[in-house]
Amino acid sequence: MNEVFITATAIALPNAPVGNDAVEAVLGKVGGQPSRARRVVLRQNGIKSRHYAIDPATGAPTHSNAGLTAEAVRALGESGFAIGDIRCLVTGTSLPDQLMPNHGVMVHGELGNPACEVVSTAGICLSGLAALKYAWLAVGAGEAENAVATGSELPSVVLRAAHFEAENAARVMALEANPYIAFEKDFLRWMLSDGAGAFLVEPRPRAGRVNLRIDWIELSSAAHRLPVCMYAGGERAADGALTGWSRFSSRQWLEKSLFSIRQDVKLLDRHVVEATLETPLRAVVARRALAAESIDWFLPHMSSHYFRQPIADGLARAGVPIPFERWFTNLATRGNTGSASIYIMIDELFRSERLAPGNRLLCFVPESGRFSSGFMHLTVV
Repeated sequence: MNEVFITATAIALPNAPVGNDAVEAVLGKVGGQPSRARRVVLRQNGIKSRHYAIDPATGAPTHSNAGLTAEAVRALGESGFAIGDIRCLVTGTSLPDQLMPNHGVMVHGELGNPACEVVSTAGICLSGLAALKYAWLAVGAGEAENAVATGSELPSVVLRAAHFEAENAARVMALEANPYIAFEKDFLRWMLSDGAGAFLVEPRPRAGRVNLRIDWIELSSAAHRLPVCMYAGGERAADGALTGWSRFSSRQWLEKSLFSIRQDVKLLDRHVVEATLETPLRAVVARRALAAESIDWFLPHMSSHYFRQPIADGLARAGVPIPFERWFTNLATRGNTGSASIYIMIDELFRSERLAPGNRLLCFVPESGRFSSGFMHLTVV
């Protein structure tokens, strides 16, 4: 592997920030009633504002996922990079605008740049880091002169009240009869938000500016021992088994709503720190000789500030007790943007003038789909 560097970063955040008191004004109230989960979720997640690709006046979408991603890629041009020179485009997202074609080629179509290699990674939060790993490997192996990696999310399209009200009457009755299921569905309306990020990846650092050398990226899955936790387009049985949308009849498919996102919050609370942080990090520590004192910045993708202390405890148990003063997160002001979160965090720190040559960054991206995780080590040059 040759050395590989992130030489430019860019983000796209749609429309003006939306404060907590304005969320239901933008997304709408389900059944015309204020959310019963609002106070509990907001108190725990610590989010103060976020962005939605929704016109607050009309409720109409203002961006597609591909369009927002292309906006972030175009913003890389501010660094002096010509978008027409992209040799490899790698995109990651949880919810593309359509099942087919893949998200990457739709972004390529939005950009209109000349022919290049295009790859799209599937998944949830980890899909953005998986895209970056492909870009890193392609450039490091000498297969691409450069690569652009992206992470993007547009969950607002399925968080709007109209989406929930379109579900069949039997389903609505079941939600009203089971407060836990109702919370499980409403919970994510206060957790997820829109955004996109893009990184330019090159084999040499750019002179006269901050660059981030990608030292390594480690991905792992705990699906061999844990059931599905977060899912869309499927139905989960009591034993945790998931029936995919392809097994539904046409009517069932419409009733269940292909992109209806669910999360088992009890399962999440029990396993997410151990399965996505503590256990895989122990393996990384052994493989990479990682030590807390060698890390200047820890960037955790957190869905909620509720997990701040559990993550700190997990780091300590794994032998990497990084103190809070060396953490960086912008969850409070950007919200949980899933696969785009690590891009949006790094971009803000990259532009903050707080990085110094030699600084080392440890990035952590967990995914609750079936408990996967990723770690990335960067060095400032």
